[in-house]
Amino acid sequence: MIKQVGNTEIQLQHKATCHCGAVELEIDLPDGIVDPRHCDCSICRRKGAIVASVLLSGIKIIKGKESLTLYQFNTNTAKHYFCAICGIYTYHQRRSNPHLYGYNVGCLEGVNPYLIPNIKTYDGVNHPADRVI
Repeated sequence: MIKQVGNTEIQLQHKATCHCGAVELEIDLPDGIVDPRHCDCSICRRKGAIVASVLLSGIKIIKGKESLTLYQFNTNTAKHYFCAICGIYTYHQRRSNPHLYGYNVGCLEGVNPYLIPNIKTYDGVNHPADRVI
């Protein structure tokens, strides 16, 4: 649980925005930023975001729903949302746990995610949903 990043205290409901400000979210973070990580799957390698997760009920679109664009690929399970104006990845419904959203920690107002030490990289190349049982 990360309750502060640099000089920014993580709020219980923390504002998050895309780069241009067209999209504004409210993210429920009662435990702060939990389990921030990178992923090395094909899309995460390219977007380079530090991601953490919340329940589906934990993200509220305050402004700009019409500016969000959906991108899906491969199994079309995960739903990746980007601002159609500035292109910033804001959040996605996770494939490995569709009851959670992953959100871009860099979109949290006042948070520089590169100040968070010891960010883990998850193995998205060998995704559990791709294993044949």
